[in-house]
Amino acid sequence: MRKLEQLLRETDHKGYPAYKSLKGRYQFQTYELSIDHVQGDPFAAPSSLSIRIKAPQHGIPKEYYETPHRRIMLQDFLLRGFGRELAKYDHRTKGSGKSGSLSVSHCHQEVLERSALQIEPATGLLIVRFSAGFPAAGRTTLSMELKKMLMDYVPDCVAHSLRFAALSKPALQKWIQLADDQDCIRGQLSKQGLVAFVANGACLPRKSGVDDLPMKDAVPFVSPKEDEVTLSLPEGRSITGLGIRKGITLIVGGGYHGKSTLLKALERGVYNHIPGDGREYVITENTAMKIRSEDGRCVKQLDISPFIRNLPGKKDTTCFSTEDASGSTSQAANTVEAVLSGSKTLLIDEDTSATNFMVRDDLMSRVVLQNQEPIVPFLSRMRQLYDTMGISTILVAGSSGAYFAVSDCILQMKEYEPSDITDKAKAAAQDIQSTLSTSGGSATPPDELTQWQDKRVPLANKNVTESRKVKVKGAGTDAVILNHESVELRFVEQVVDSEQTNLLGTMLRFLEENQFNGRVSLEKCIDAVYHAYTAKSFGAVTASSAIPGNLADVRIQELWAMVNRYRGLKL
Repeated sequence: MRKLEQLLRETDHKGYPAYKSLKGRYQFQTYELSIDHVQGDPFAAPSSLSIRIKAPQHGIPKEYYETPHRRIMLQDFLLRGFGRELAKYDHRTKGSGKSGSLSVSHCHQEVLERSALQIEPATGLLIVRFSAGFPAAGRTTLSMELKKMLMDYVPDCVAHSLRFAALSKPALQKWIQLADDQDCIRGQLSKQGLVAFVANGACLPRKSGVDDLPMKDAVPFVSPKEDEVTLSLPEGRSITGLGIRKGITLIVGGGYHGKSTLLKALERGVYNHIPGDGREYVITENTAMKIRSEDGRCVKQLDISPFIRNLPGKKDTTCFSTEDASGSTSQAANTVEAVLSGSKTLLIDEDTSATNFMVRDDLMSRVVLQNQEPIVPFLSRMRQLYDTMGISTILVAGSSGAYFAVSDCILQMKEYEPSDITDKAKAAAQDIQSTLSTSGGSATPPDELTQWQDKRVPLANKNVTESRKVKVKGAGTDAVILNHESVELRFVEQVVDSEQTNLLGTMLRFLEENQFNGRVSLEKCIDAVYHAYTAKSFGAVTASSAIPGNLADVRIQELWAMVNRYRGLKL
């Protein structure tokens, strides 16, 4: 600490590069401050700093971080508090460019493992990574102002947000109890034969399309009695709500009555949520994947023959490639890729699907004969996917009753309230005797499904491996950019945080530099990098020893989705 103070005096009113001499680690009274990266000038991205606090100094009981679900919730709680404290001092020091800025990763409604704040379970070491704009007048250092930031403001933030003695115990206990509840529910889903659970009283609607906060005065969710389940919670408590069972669940209803709102909540239910979100107890099994059409995406040597075959020009759909997929071929690729990534539940909204991929009506089947149509509708495969491969489907539909015959449960949304109409809908389907559900293929599928395999072997991309410096960055939640290659992710709807795209980009660079070599299958390459990440956290895939503070956890499903959309993938 005294060494840092001396260096600050020596660098005062010097040229901005003098700040480079501050890089290093400094021991404060209750923590260690590390200046990991110093910005090149006051207008560049702020400098990167980190703080390490040992367990005796922060004093947080081990019981709060010894299990993964508690640790991740605790980290989220502490990070939000540290961010609020930093905001009080943000830009209190004036100067050129980003002088005086103090910031840390901004958390949203989902609870994610983040590199911005981590606690080592074995030792209790707490590491927080944040940014600071080193002050300057023009390009002249203002080291005494930086001294205030590093030796007054930051210590105050640490004392008020990262020490157990300063925390609100009731608030922390509320978050930890919620983490226990969410983990307990997730552990019961498969045992109860469920793929998702929506608690009674949940608030599903959001404030707006661009604001993920809960809508005020929204209609509370209430499960139909026929589908109501009660799950146990810790300490002898229980919770009741809608249990969506394995198999095929159809969600129908009029426009604007809440069908897509329910599906969106289930889509986000693969992540835990913070107290007060309204979706705290909307829990979806971890592998569920949202599927949609995606005109214009690339597809690389993928077997989409379960859904697309006999294309004009005898194009091989067992090894299909295109740089500009249509709606139907893109949705076929998305479905196959989700299954290959290990997804056991497909979430589909009719509004974002290719109609010709999903269903063919009776009249169209009579006019365009089956041997003239290359598309095997999803309707024809939906039952098979579950019966043969154990893959469930939750489908939102509003325009076709063809799905009634193959569905296990049919829910109707009316003014955001669900009702079970399974028996009514199936009886109506039998009365009509529509050939849609048979000629469409659900009762007479074209062939049996077998387990799908991915035999692709990736080669090294020389544009990356021979590049002098590989640059990677995320563009919001829309894309990952590797050098000059942009990987489009805006239709991978379960990427919900820009820090997730940062990690995906980091993983893509790691794959190119360490895994893609023409000898190992794509599946093994992805499994290897994801296993390394889950075993050793963010440091396993970052290019340098200093872990950036802007990474957030992703599932292996999103890693697969990103690699499959990577136009630079060489096979």
